Amino acid sequence: MNPALARALIDAQFPRWRDLPIERVGTHGTVNAVFRLGDRLSARFPQRDEDLAAEAAAARELFGATRFATPEPVALGEPGPGFPRQWAVQTWLPGTVTSETSHAASEELARDLAEFIGGVRALDTRGRTFGGRGRGGHLPDHDDYLADCFRRSEGLLDVPRLRLLWARLRELPREAPDAMCHRDLIPGNLLADGDRLAGVLDVGGFGPSDPALDLVCAWHLFDAAAREVLRTELRCGELDWERGRAWAFQQAIGLVWYYDRTNPVMARLGRSTLRRLLDG
Repeated sequence: MNPALARALIDAQFPRWRDLPIERVGTHGTVNAVFRLGDRLSARFPQRDEDLAAEAAAARELFGATRFATPEPVALGEPGPGFPRQWAVQTWLPGTVTSETSHAASEELARDLAEFIGGVRALDTRGRTFGGRGRGGHLPDHDDYLADCFRRSEGLLDVPRLRLLWARLRELPREAPDAMCHRDLIPGNLLADGDRLAGVLDVGGFGPSDPALDLVCAWHLFDAAAREVLRTELRCGELDWERGRAWAFQQAIGLVWYYDRTNPVMARLGRSTLRRLLDG
């Protein structure tokens, strides 16, 4: 997806934004090509089929539900010449995208993330439960995927040691009922203003799941001291904390081999997270 094509689609379908400058941002992303549109908007062009209406509904439900900024849906674009899918326009959030090292020792960011996670968990599920796709349900459901990841990671990672860790983590029982979760709290979806949480991106997956799922950010972002602050702020018990480790493992193990040559930012995140998980 290039700026010229994005410009053409925006101008044809939303001529009121024709004079707004456009700039490609977040080139490390894996699902969407994202363009900043003027000062207050962004346009997201998915690189695979997505239910953008459902994502917009999730974003509207989360918008304003905590004190932290999340994108507000503005419009849905239709397929056009050169682009076969729906695409979305939403509000632009200011802030600096975090990384696996940018706030590793930040207790302030850990406290803010704990507040965000707790606020999201407190939202009413309205009787909804996990839909059965992706992370957030039963850990052993991912065994086949993990086996494939282990095979593909030979020569890249310490696979025997990682197999032993997964063998333990997959056995963790589930006690807590489903709660509302963001479901993808990786550094690329978190915006900071200094050491404070400025906003949270990619909210289309917001929905019910294992409440331990959002704990993945503890290992994606933080070293041990800041990680413990997040745990303390959430009053997280041993079982839920370990299940958070399990979900972080499930997410990180696929990042290294899959993005090893195509997306060094994501591959580096996977390695960093796995290193923290193995360190305890």
